[in-house]
Parts: sequence; C-alpha cells; structure tokens
Amino acid sequence: MKTYKLQDIRNVALIGHGASGKTSLAEAILFNAGVSDRLGKVGDSTSVMDYNPDEIKRGHSSNASLAFYEWDSRKVNLVDSPGNDNFIADTPACIQVVDSAVVVISSDDGIQYFTEKTWEWADDRNLSRLIFVNKVDHERFDLPGLLQNLKNKFNVSPALLFAPVYNKEGLVGIADLLSRKLYTYGTDGGKGTAEEWPVEVKDELEAYRAELIESVAETDDDLLENYFETGELEEAQFAEGLAKGIKNGSLIPVICGSATHNQGVDHLMKAIGNYLPSPAELPAVSGKDPKEEKVVSLAPDSSEPLSALVFKTVADPYAGKLTMFRVFSGSVKADSSILNATQNSSERVGQLYAMQGKKQIAVSEISAGDLGVVAKLKVTTTGDTLSDANRPIIFDAINFPSPVYSRALIPKTRADEEKISSALKRICEEDPSLKVERNPETHELLVSGMGQVHLEVVLEKMSQRFGVDVDAQPPKIPYRETIRGTTKVQGKYKKQTGGRGQFGDTWIEISPLPKGGGFEFENNIVGGAIPKQYIPAVEKGIQEAMAEGVLAHYPMVDVKISLYDGSFHNVDSSEMAFKIAGSLGFKKGVMECHPILLEPIMTMKIIVPADHVGDIMGDLNSKRGKILGIESKGESQIIKAHVPMAEILNYVADLRSMTSGRGVFTVEFDYYDDVPEHLMQKIVDEAKARYEKEHA
Repeated sequence: MKTYKLQDIRNVALIGHGASGKTSLAEAILFNAGVSDRLGKVGDSTSVMDYNPDEIKRGHSSNASLAFYEWDSRKVNLVDSPGNDNFIADTPACIQVVDSAVVVISSDDGIQYFTEKTWEWADDRNLSRLIFVNKVDHERFDLPGLLQNLKNKFNVSPALLFAPVYNKEGLVGIADLLSRKLYTYGTDGGKGTAEEWPVEVKDELEAYRAELIESVAETDDDLLENYFETGELEEAQFAEGLAKGIKNGSLIPVICGSATHNQGVDHLMKAIGNYLPSPAELPAVSGKDPKEEKVVSLAPDSSEPLSALVFKTVADPYAGKLTMFRVFSGSVKADSSILNATQNSSERVGQLYAMQGKKQIAVSEISAGDLGVVAKLKVTTTGDTLSDANRPIIFDAINFPSPVYSRALIPKTRADEEKISSALKRICEEDPSLKVERNPETHELLVSGMGQVHLEVVLEKMSQRFGVDVDAQPPKIPYRETIRGTTKVQGKYKKQTGGRGQFGDTWIEISPLPKGGGFEFENNIVGGAIPKQYIPAVEKGIQEAMAEGVLAHYPMVDVKISLYDGSFHNVDSSEMAFKIAGSLGFKKGVMECHPILLEPIMTMKIIVPADHVGDIMGDLNSKRGKILGIESKGESQIIKAHVPMAEILNYVADLRSMTSGRGVFTVEFDYYDDVPEHLMQKIVDEAKARYEKEHA
C-alpha cells in the first residue's frame, strides 16, 4: 500500500441528522474514487459502509464505519457517523479522531436537531467544516432560506460554492459560482460535464457569486483591499482566503448536490482535498502523563513517541475483536508491543489493517496522522489511549451520551442464562453507550441504551452472534417501604415438638427515622430479661424482615428499633428462636405504624424547540412531574423537572412523538419520595400478586 506524506492525508467525518444521506454520500465518494465498482445503495448488500445485517435490515447506519480513498494524490480517511438518535453515541468518538467534518443537510428537512448537536460537538473540537446540501434533485427548495438559517443558528458565513439550477422539469445541473460553469450529469453521475450558465438564471447566480467573493475577501485585509479595487479575486487569492476562513471558522463552504444520483459529489471531493486541513496543519496534541500527572504535548510527526486514541471496537465474527484507532504522533508497527496507557497494560500488536467498510487491507505500519485497525488486542477498549511505554500519555476521555431507555432481560433457557454475561460483555466493548447492571433491589439484569430500536439491535446481536435468546420487559420500579408512625409490639415465638422446644419473647418499639436515616437498633434491655447472646439474633431477624419488606415486599428504610423487654427459657431459648421472634414482632408492628411506599424521583433535563415547550410541560404535569425551571439555549429551551421513575419508562417514545424527533433528554436518579395514597394500593396489590406467583 502506498505511503502518504502527512500533508497529503485528510481525516474527515460525515456528520448530521439521520436520513440526511451521509452514507449515500460516502458510497458516491467511494464509487467516484474507484474503491467500489458500482454505486452502493443503503439497505442492500452493495453498500460499502452499511454492511452489518441490522443496518441492511433497517436501511440506516447504526455504527460508525471507516473507509479510505485516494483523490488528487491525497489519501482521505472517511468516517461515516450515525445520525439516528438511537445510535448517535458513536458520533462524538468519530469527531474526536478527525481533523474536519462534512455536515450533511437534507434539502427536504433542513437543519434538524442532530444537525445542531453534531455541529456543537464539532465546535468543541474546533473542527474545520464543509456543508453538503443533499437531495437537491428532489424538488426546488428554499436555498436563500437555508443559507440564512445557517447564519442564524451557527453564527457563521455560509460560502455557497455550488448551487443547484432548475427548470420546469426539475434539476438541470450544479452551478460552479467561481468558474461560472454549469455541470450536468449522466445517469451514473460522477464527473460532471461543464457548460455555460443558462441565461435565465445568470442574474441569480451572479448575485450568489458576488456574495461569495465578498465573504472570502473579508477574511483578509489585503484580499479585501484588492477586491475593492478590482471587484474580483484571482483563483489563487480566492483559495487562500477560503482556506483561511475555513480554518478560523468564519466561513463554511456550501456545496449542493445529490448523493444517490452522484451529482455534485465530485466537487465536494475536490473541496475536501483543497480546503480542509491535513494533520500537518494542526497543533500538537496534549494529554496527561499518568506517572507524573503533568500535561504532555506531542507534535503530529512520526518521529515523535507514539500516541493514539481508540475510537471504535468491532466484534468481527471472523477476525475477532477489531480495534479502530487514530495515530496522532509516532507510529504503530505490525508485530510489535505498545502500551495501553489507560489500562496500564502492555498489548501485543499483530496484523494491522486499513479499512474499506468491512474489507480489511493488511498494512505493515500506521503512521502519525493516519487511521488504522488492529485485531485481537486483549484489554483495549473504546476510549483507551495507546502510547510509547517510555513516554506514556492519556488523552481526555470520550464523552458518550448517557443511556435513557432501560429494559430487564430474562433468559429464555438455562443455557441462555449461562451465556448472557459473556455476550453482553462483548457487545458493550463495541458500544460504550450501552450500560449493563444488576439491580440489587429488584435483582433484575438491566440493559440501558439510547432508545427502543437501540436495544432491539442489541438483542438481535445477542441472538445472531452469540446464540443467546432473551425476553425484554420494562424494569421493575425499585420502590422502598417506610413508616410514618410509632408503636410498641410483642414478638413471641414458641414451639414445642416433643423434645427440646423453641422459645423467644421480645418487646420492641418501632419508630420512623428522618429521610436517609437508614436503620438504627438500640438495645435497652435491663436486668437480663433477654440474655446478651440473643440480642444480635433479634437485630438480625428484624434486618432480614426489613430487606424483604412488609407492605409489598420492597426493602424498608429509615426505621429505628428499640428492644426494651422480653423473656427467655433456660432450655428452649436459642438464637434462632429470638431471630424469629424479632422478625414476627417487626412485621406485626409495621402494619400499626402507617406504612407507606417510597418511589424513585428522577431529575430530567429535556431540550426541545421553543414551540414544543407547552406540550412538554403539560405532559410532565400529567406524569406527576414538578417543573424546576426553564432556560434558553440558542433556539432551544431546556426544561428541568423532577419526575417519578414509574412515569417515564417509555419517555423516549413519548418525547419523539411530541416533538417529531426534535427533542432529547437526560435522566438521572435524585431522591425517594412518598407514593401518593391514591396510587399506593394498586402498586401494593400488584407487588403481592407478583410475589405470590414467583414463590408459588
């Protein structure tokens, strides 16, 4: 495989909202570059980038994928990131390892929520950007309105380089505003044929051109002076000003086209090579020295010590675990040893690859500025930093979105139960946004992800790859029990069986503790009414009864017990007898203390367009939510609220329905609060019925 200089490499992510056409654009680019011999279609086996069965089945990307191509003697690493809200978690990882991005916007839908979200992530990384307005062949759209919207939402000057030209029949071609040429395309698209601008649209295009030249001239005082003198910029001056504007973020080139019909894609490919930065143009990368806790900076050069970031892990059924990484400095050689600085563990590097979708091309080395893949690393996972053992460095962690949708997994057979942990571990290596935990209160195995479709894909992977079949159901709410009253009660256990009997007699006072008080046990026995050796047994019996619950078999909290009297038998008393006596007395007394249920209350942060705020607040009120406040963020509103967990188990679907997919939220546990009395009896009855069924 050819070796490329650092300045001839481009690392580019395709980002944007789902269904904007990112993968179709990647397929057209790879076709034009000769990587594939036919224009791949999303949703079938011709696609280079969407090759997983679940992606083919659903017709959209669920994983980030990587491919490279050569264009004008440059190597371009193309990272296709998901835009569907169920699979968006891969995108921040992709953004962290590229140097620039192509933001894909559908002319049908315009700027949508995840267009804004991925733009925000790109801003955080100071990425240079191009915009590809896709699907312009569908019908004439409001181009001036879109350009103005870009200005308003992102506070940038969109530099329109290539505009669509229409007639009564539809799209005629793509106009190059700089060269004043119109490019028309055949049925396979590809490289357009240059013609003169049609007379009927010339004035409109000249107006766009004048605005473009002026915006580029404004990036540099000398260019602006020359523009005022001549009213024009030479091609070299234009390229210089545009590159400068892209680099400082003041200008964002806009190219219109159609990915599925491969129109205008050739111009985007030229712009990527000519205007987006190479790794050589970027500053040194910084990280932390794990030994000395100091900042380390390394230049993007192969002569520097190794530093690389793992951005994706794939469980390939044939090659095993594949680890995708970006080398920021130094190089990784096949058949060598490197340090996983994050895990403080040495890794043996076997074969290295460059990726073309699912195709692996063996290489001997991955150098600074490049992206590559290695198979079968032992401990390395997504987000880890690989480095030189003599110069360790750890990069900042990748911030993955928090999961918002949970389900309890029930293995269908004992064999599935034995294999489930291994399968989930492998899948979590691929997908860091997935969270797996065993709830200690409900004893359920919970899997949490970004949405219903996300978890459906996880279950399909478990079945198809690992032969593990499970049922998924809404998780049990981890209610708790407590009391609001006080009582004194006797707990007595007496049993005679012909031989030695059992006898334990206790008097306890049960009273509530403040919220968060837990459990307190006081031994107030005087005069030896109960021998000291039996006191711990009384406490243990009460604690076990609390753990099992009295009202509805949920754990009991915030209770104080005072053991103040009792009696014993010299022969028949035992630790077991007093343990049972304590438990019986506690269960009897709790029902005299106004027992209630507590439910988990979650803190929610919901981000929606301003025109949906009323609907969201009304829905939260219907869910027994308490609005904490509203604040503005650009054109969106952030609603903060406390809402019972029981009301939001399916909030992903509720919010998507109310906002047409334009809203997102985060949720985390905050505190426990009383269940309203009008709801409590139903919960108690259901819990008792479930307990009896499980213990029948």
